[in-house]
Amino acid sequence: MTNSALGMIGLGAMGAPMAHHLLAKHGTLTITGRRPQPELVNSGATWVNTARELAANVDAVLLMLPDLPQLEEVLSGEQGLLAGVRDTGLLLMIGSTSSATGVRELAERLATETNGLVRVVDCPVSGGEDGANAGTLSVMVGGEKDDADLAATLLAPCGNPVHLGPLGAGQVAKACNQMVVSATILALGEATVLADRSGIDLEKMWDLLSGGYAGSRLLDSRKDKLVSGDDSPSGMAKYMVKDLASAAEIAEATGTNTALLPTLRAAFDEIVASGLGDQDIAVSRRFVAER
Repeated sequence: MTNSALGMIGLGAMGAPMAHHLLAKHGTLTITGRRPQPELVNSGATWVNTARELAANVDAVLLMLPDLPQLEEVLSGEQGLLAGVRDTGLLLMIGSTSSATGVRELAERLATETNGLVRVVDCPVSGGEDGANAGTLSVMVGGEKDDADLAATLLAPCGNPVHLGPLGAGQVAKACNQMVVSATILALGEATVLADRSGIDLEKMWDLLSGGYAGSRLLDSRKDKLVSGDDSPSGMAKYMVKDLASAAEIAEATGTNTALLPTLRAAFDEIVASGLGDQDIAVSRRFVAER
């Protein structure tokens, strides 16, 4: 429990279950969005009609939006968050998977425009919808220590928040996470096609291999989809294009000559170009099979 009043915007597949955990732990939660949220309201959340009204009633707000352009829409205008910031200030917790450089530039601009009233931490998450539902997400926090500590306290009901460094550190960690996820799901897709075309029982094979070095949480969560060929969306493949672009930006900024990252970017660009971007990342099986 914390004395800081908490708000949230971005109540989609990830955000809604996170909101339920936050509400259950903290006792109160102020929300707004494009669509009504009767389940959350019936559970005790306070609905307000605009982002401005939300900012006027909270000390911190978690933003689970796709990227920074959507965040800018919520911030700006007569009914935006910035119009409602109180004299006590507002902590923005950016849960989007975004550019680390973009997050830092946004924070600098907001600090200037609001005379320091708006502070920013980045807190992207990993674990997917199953992790959001279970409250077991990995929450990667970047920012000033006091603000990061407050964010960690507020977000603890959603999983395991860890302060990794200065602002943008969370986005760097998430980019690293997405490099591993994209490489793994592509390998799983290719291996599934090879095994299937060789007459191997896919379910038996992945059950067996999951107990060895090929095992991973990603395999555990996507095994059924890979075996059945069901790539109905949970985590859409098209978002990986943005995430890997952020990783490439970090690689350039740090002078890192990556070997695998260009191949991953080319593969996911091809997935989107072939019309499969709206499918789950387990579409890697179909993508490989149809190449």
